[in-house]
Amino acid sequence: MPNFEYIALDSRGQETTGTLSAPNEAEAYQMLRREGLYPTKVGEAGKGGVGATAKRKATKAAKGGGKKKGGKPAKVTGKVAPKILMLFTRQLATLVDAGLPLLKGLSVLGEQERNKIMNSAIHTMADSVQTGSTFSESLGQHPKIFNKLYVNMVKAGELGGVLEVVLNRLAEYQEKAQKLKNKVVAAMVYPIIVMVIAVAILIFLLAFIVPQFQKIFDEMLRGKPLPAITQFVINASDFVGNKFPFLIIGFGVLFATWKLVQMTPGGRRWIDSVALKMPIVGGVQQKTSIARFSRTLGTLVSSGVPILQALNITRDTAGNIVVAEAIDKVHEAVREGETIVTPLEASKIFPPMVISMVQVGEETGQLPDMLMKIADVYDDEVDTAVAGLTAMLEPIMIVGLALIVGTIVLALFLPLVSIITAMNEGLN
Repeated sequence: MPNFEYIALDSRGQETTGTLSAPNEAEAYQMLRREGLYPTKVGEAGKGGVGATAKRKATKAAKGGGKKKGGKPAKVTGKVAPKILMLFTRQLATLVDAGLPLLKGLSVLGEQERNKIMNSAIHTMADSVQTGSTFSESLGQHPKIFNKLYVNMVKAGELGGVLEVVLNRLAEYQEKAQKLKNKVVAAMVYPIIVMVIAVAILIFLLAFIVPQFQKIFDEMLRGKPLPAITQFVINASDFVGNKFPFLIIGFGVLFATWKLVQMTPGGRRWIDSVALKMPIVGGVQQKTSIARFSRTLGTLVSSGVPILQALNITRDTAGNIVVAEAIDKVHEAVREGETIVTPLEASKIFPPMVISMVQVGEETGQLPDMLMKIADVYDDEVDTAVAGLTAMLEPIMIVGLALIVGTIVLALFLPLVSIITAMNEGLN
């Protein structure tokens, strides 16, 4: 019976090497798995080169290869796109759920990750886990990539021994949150494009077309008064032509002022409050905030994160100061031993249906499940609201663009009627 050399990972993710006798390579793999090892490479002794590979790995580890001087992994800075993080979480959840050790899963993902920041972070985390740190501690070293929600959920999964379950929940949470965000962004893309086109057409007409007609009017009408609408359009054209640099500066100042207001707590609160009360967009904002609150809190609590800690994380990821303040009041009430329902109702943000479902969840001890149901309901409502908003904005924007262009065309056409009439009278 031939001998096979192998390199494998144990249940703690530590690499081990050795030799065993087996009828063939496939049986050697099965024997290692039955012993609780996960083989990464198996080859017949003297032919597969496994022993040489193991020696190279041992030499590299002895020299401290792949780490900075002092044995510490290189620190990673920078953010990654939500899509990259979402894909990493889903792939890691799949690997761990399939029985692959965490360290091996990180190594596999590190080898295939193309994003430089994420690749470096994965390798750093793998080094950290290999040296004895927990996965949540390794994640905490990269706060720009993994937020508090991510780290605390993983920590709860580690403590409860259900890391694969938590990773799957995290992946589902990220996918649904990204899907919701994409729907809201997609709803705003169309009106923004139409507005940009409308402004571009208006500036082109006023800056280049109207001045040409103005010359014709001056030559043909010889000082005769123009129709009021025509005079208005010509004045607007003169303003755009002469004051265009000042317009650009003015828009720049307005944009800078807006950003400065957003940076102040009071200004940000006012903006978020107005956003929730706007006639058309406010409903979408409110439904999005409720869906985010419910899914975040439900995911955290169902993963084993303590309710007070879960409320703190939910508050920090609310995305709206008014909603965050409401969650903060819920946190204070729960800390004092009260229910979630009263402060939610007092905030005037959450509809009666949400209050009732949360109350039922508290009374029956099924709060996480009820919060997830609320999130699903409001995800669907956001879909409906976004579709209705898009359907309503489309004709409004088209009519608005038609009115702008039509007004300018009418203003230029009216003096031409007078010129043509005068020319006909001269011929007669």
